[in-house]
Amino acid sequence: MASDEERLRAKLERIEALFAGAATAGERNAAAEARARIRSRLHLVERESPPIEYRFSLSDVWARKLFLALLRRYDLDPYRYPGQRRTTVMVRVPKRFVDETLWPEFKQLSETLRTYLDEVTERVIGDVVHPDSSDATEVARPLRITASR
Repeated sequence: MASDEERLRAKLERIEALFAGAATAGERNAAAEARARIRSRLHLVERESPPIEYRFSLSDVWARKLFLALLRRYDLDPYRYPGQRRTTVMVRVPKRFVDETLWPEFKQLSETLRTYLDEVTERVIGDVVHPDSSDATEVARPLRITASR
């Protein structure tokens, strides 16, 4: 199981390196350098276009945690207004950064993490509870009997 987690970590780091524009194998392995390049890109984009307020709705708790961590990684401050649901994440960020980096990276990281969590969940349920965790079988509804007078 530890090797599964190591593979997940490596894959997440490769995704980050991809969005940082890493050019060499050495760069792709340096997560700190990748993060710094993305932050630099964000600061350049902010000069070209001012940040605008975005509202993201993320009902999946794992996706929301990932998205919040990703925002904070790039020194962006997520918030929400009083009365907004916990599923709402507000952030001020340039549109170009959202379109070219933040959202595509989030989607890839989220899919990778979701796949990993699904595999672990299936394995644990199969080992501990029951090997068959497939969906329930769909059956026809029973006929309703109505009383007649």
